[in-house]
Amino acid sequence: MPELKTRMLFISHAWQYDSAYLTLVSWFNAASNFDWKNCSIPSTNALPDKTTKGLAEGITRQINPAQGVLIIAGMYAAHSGWIDYEIGEAKRLGKTIIGIRPWGQERLPVKVQDASTVLVNWNSASIIEAVRLHV
Repeated sequence: MPELKTRMLFISHAWQYDSAYLTLVSWFNAASNFDWKNCSIPSTNALPDKTTKGLAEGITRQINPAQGVLIIAGMYAAHSGWIDYEIGEAKRLGKTIIGIRPWGQERLPVKVQDASTVLVNWNSASIIEAVRLHV
């Protein structure tokens, strides 16, 4: 069997809605023949500088080593300036963006649709497959 490729991933999420983030982390950790490094900023280890400039610099620092950025396309994404910033930085840095359609959600924010290399449904198999194919 060939050596596993370690994928560096940044998972965009709102700290107050981190259950989807935690689910993705558990799916990646449990996946067989899948090696990854989490470049995200978990709510349990928030950035120390809470100023707008400090948060922006911290997010850029975390996205920079990532090969792929995963955006959970919940409708809260339509109203988050930080998700706009993360999308902008991912594009500026040439990162693959994988948009994830939340379970049961029909409408998606246009900005996530437009920015995504690929859009996938909310299930472990399709998300992991998208990472394997595009990152």
